[in-house]
Amino acid sequence: MNDNHPAGHGPARAVTLADVLALPVLAAGLPQVVTGALHLDRPVGWVHITELTDPASFLKGGELVLTTGMPLPEDAPGVRRYVDELADVGAAALVIELVRRYHRPPDALVDACRVRGLPLVTLAKDVNFLEVTQVVHALLLGNQADAMRRTQRIHEAFTALTLRGAGPEDVVRAAAEMCGRTVVLENLTHQALICEPSGGTVAEALTGWERRSRANGATDPAATRGPARWLTAPVEYQGERWGRVVMLPARPDGPAFGPEDITVLERTAMALTVARLVHSTPWERTAHRNALRDLVDQRHHSAEDARARCAALGLPTDRSRFVAALVAFRAGGGGTESETRLFQELRTAGVPALVGELAPDRLGVLLALRPSQPWRPILERLCGTVLSAAPRAVVSVGSEITDLSDTARSFREAARVAEATPPGQPLPPDRSFHELSDIGLPRLLYALREDTRIQEYTEQRLGRLIDHDAQHGTDLLATLRHYLEAAGNKTTAARRGALSRETMYQRLRTIERVLDRDLESGAQRTELHVALTALDALRAH
Repeated sequence: MNDNHPAGHGPARAVTLADVLALPVLAAGLPQVVTGALHLDRPVGWVHITELTDPASFLKGGELVLTTGMPLPEDAPGVRRYVDELADVGAAALVIELVRRYHRPPDALVDACRVRGLPLVTLAKDVNFLEVTQVVHALLLGNQADAMRRTQRIHEAFTALTLRGAGPEDVVRAAAEMCGRTVVLENLTHQALICEPSGGTVAEALTGWERRSRANGATDPAATRGPARWLTAPVEYQGERWGRVVMLPARPDGPAFGPEDITVLERTAMALTVARLVHSTPWERTAHRNALRDLVDQRHHSAEDARARCAALGLPTDRSRFVAALVAFRAGGGGTESETRLFQELRTAGVPALVGELAPDRLGVLLALRPSQPWRPILERLCGTVLSAAPRAVVSVGSEITDLSDTARSFREAARVAEATPPGQPLPPDRSFHELSDIGLPRLLYALREDTRIQEYTEQRLGRLIDHDAQHGTDLLATLRHYLEAAGNKTTAARRGALSRETMYQRLRTIERVLDRDLESGAQRTELHVALTALDALRAH
């Protein structure tokens, strides 16, 4: 647990051999570590005073054994047997007082302790063993009381999360903060849906996730699994196993998981099981949505983090080509149904992709392609799925990219295509989606229709002519349109407008007078053509 967590304090550090030797009551005896100096971090669970020749029969493991040395056997085999029994039962250390029987530790005792890795500590001065037990036991009991209070706070924190209907991200984040370790939620196919790193990066936690996860075994109750010593617990849904939650070691040589870590993970699994019932949207889809939004908004800390997270969701990031598509829904929506259909369609087709809602009316799709795989047939298939659910939807595509770090750019391009597509815009005859090459002048001006500079330009060029038509009941704007579309050919323009040549000439002279423009000038005709196209875009809006 992290001290910053709202549940309260961090976990108690076990009382170690080094801690006990530093206590004034023992330090007064001038303790010297003869063997096992590398094992001073051993936890001490109790203190046992003994003058028996077979003290191990009264031990359970973790005890600090205090003796004056009086019961030690005289012979070397007896000494070895004495030490073996202590080591076998898991005693934390042997402390011998060099005051009464011995003034230096017997060689046989030193050798036996060194062979078994049992810490041997000598005391040069007389120490009150009873006082040692009182001080250490008080310390241990205080730690146990603190641990009980912390465990209670853990339960209270997760109960509060459950009662307020916290989602899986909140639960996993709380677990990571409580234990100060990285916590990951994965499904049965070993896809990492949520990762809360602690003291490291997403890339460090998730690189090679599926391979590492499979190597670290299945899960029944909360238990330490596999060569990497992951702490795992199962997450269920409607009585069946759905996935598991994983707590990663702080580092390969770091401290082992303690009882509070197990408590945190067990409560995490319980809270996730409840959350799975409360939150109906499949978590795989939520994970896709969050990963896609982070790519689009460039919220990843690094390119490595982005690749590791997407790869852990099943997107092959080692592929060299990606295509971003955007589905924009008109009035009536259809986004949720289309998202479900697309998700299922891509799974059925075996096409690796991320699918997720980017905004209430925008659905994003990121396809991962093999080097020679054409993407247009795949997109046509997806368009059929989308348009069957939402016929008025517009599917637009950004340019093909070769690195995930360019995902945001490709989606911006797709968004520009969507913005430049007016309602009812016909599709090209050979496809069901729009792409950058479709944006000509009319669609570009449609995309810029809300820019006041475009509005001012249009009004400046055509406002007087529109006012003239309104005041005099004429239709000079239509005549100008025919003329410009005929590229200045008066005969063609007259035919399109069903006018005589003389009437056409007269109207063109009136237009030149009202607008104070020379229609014989190619540059001025271009300006008017742009203004007329912008006017159409404004009126379409």
